[in-house]
Amino acid sequence: MATEQISRQAPAPAIPRGSCDCQFHVYDDRSRYPVRHGNPLYEAPFAPLSNAALMHARLGFERVVLVQATVYTTDHGLLLDSLAQLPTDRARGVAIIDDSVSDSELERLDRAGVRAARFNFQQRLGLVPSMETFRRSVARIGEPGGFVKIFVVPAELMELAGEIERCDLPVVIDHMGHLNATAGLDQPGLRRILDVLKRGDRWIMLSNGHRVSAAGYPWDDAVPIGRLFYEAAPDRCIWGSDWPHIGSRGGPMPDDADLLALLLRYLPDRDAIEKVLVGNPARLFGF
Repeated sequence: MATEQISRQAPAPAIPRGSCDCQFHVYDDRSRYPVRHGNPLYEAPFAPLSNAALMHARLGFERVVLVQATVYTTDHGLLLDSLAQLPTDRARGVAIIDDSVSDSELERLDRAGVRAARFNFQQRLGLVPSMETFRRSVARIGEPGGFVKIFVVPAELMELAGEIERCDLPVVIDHMGHLNATAGLDQPGLRRILDVLKRGDRWIMLSNGHRVSAAGYPWDDAVPIGRLFYEAAPDRCIWGSDWPHIGSRGGPMPDDADLLALLLRYLPDRDAIEKVLVGNPARLFGF
């Protein structure tokens, strides 16, 4: 397995106390945590919690949200073991849920700090739930007060938007909807997300701008999109490092400090930074 390189040590921008990395993943020893879903798009690296902690300490994040990696599907062993090592007042989790997850497992996840389920509708990853499974799972996670995270690309978002609008729980759209900056600010996927965000319990992650960009570092073409989303829903924007940056299109691994600096370029002032990194995550995840 490949080993994640923590950083090339770019200067980390200053962030407020209580800032939250709202999405990172861990991958550990396969003999203890076997991969459940072989993915031809990437090989799961060795990226343990201890390495993630070094990244968070360097950038200044005091709160974190650990998101179940797709390769583990609904085997939450690593997620639960990792959350058990983190302070309960500073860590939350996001699981993958389907009909195979028992009620007792949901209760265990809730006690461990899991507050959401993530549903992957990107066809190429081979984990798309049926609408019936999605609706049943949403109903089950809603009972303890959970919310939904949606991983989707623009074409799939256009097909799924009606379902997102009908969902009774808060919904977070991951990574700016995986838009492509070359399509501009009038692209249908972006406009559809803006329509979705008009509802007061719909959220957007301002992360992965380097993937939205087509121009390369320092990803200037992603900035107008990030700014537009913040202006549309300033109280419902969050950010995550998405460490360890799986599937970086064969290019150099991005530095987390650079990605954080990109986020700050979307935001107009220190109050906005405080909202996106501290206040908004605290409300959504219950810190």
